[in-house]
Amino acid sequence: MTQDELIVKARQGDDDAFYTSISEHKTQLYRIAYSYLPNEHEALEAIQETTFRAYQNIKQVKNPTYFKTWLIRILINYCIDTQKKNRRNQPPAHQIDQASGITTINETKIEIDEALTRLDHKYRQIILLKYFEDLTIGDIALILHRH
Repeated sequence: MTQDELIVKARQGDDDAFYTSISEHKTQLYRIAYSYLPNEHEALEAIQETTFRAYQNIKQVKNPTYFKTWLIRILINYCIDTQKKNRRNQPPAHQIDQASGITTINETKIEIDEALTRLDHKYRQIILLKYFEDLTIGDIALILHRH
């Protein structure tokens, strides 16, 4: 069964079709969530919330071809809201213990992550989706509402 057929069935209330559709994208959803929320627990929570929201609103998907971009848009919006919430709840920098939780991490990844955090938010999203998720420019435009 094709992805489009699965979405049509999901819109009609077929829970198995919805589950199969979501499952096909779980790895990509996790990578995107983790790129926004570099904490495994928060990334998994983002996927769970995205799945719940998609399930509640599956009938809003008018064209099954765009299910994936619709799903990613839900995920990104949730991740951005979580980032904002985390910034509001974050203690001042002088209260953070820099010595705790030291792990060995690839220095190149650290440099890339630092460079990405210095970018304006809209450019960061585009780079993550294009070069880390290999999405097309058209899909990225749909996800970010920039036509």
